[in-house]
Amino acid sequence: MASLYLLIPIAIVFVCIAVGVFLWAVRTEQFEDLERQGYDILFDEGNPDSEDKPKQSSKQKVD
Repeated sequence: MASLYLLIPIAIVFVCIAVGVFLWAVRTEQFEDLERQGYDILFDEGNPDSEDKPKQSSKQKVD
């Protein structure tokens, strides 16, 4: 019974922190564009300068 006097306030603090983080995320528009991350994986445009260029090694062979 005595542990409830400690556990209930701790649980209330955790709930308040979770609600605060959720409200912060909503206010800073973290949930606005949920589909973009999925499209970024499917349609990766990448860096156009780095495409189709062979990688040069730092060690060059001397014949």
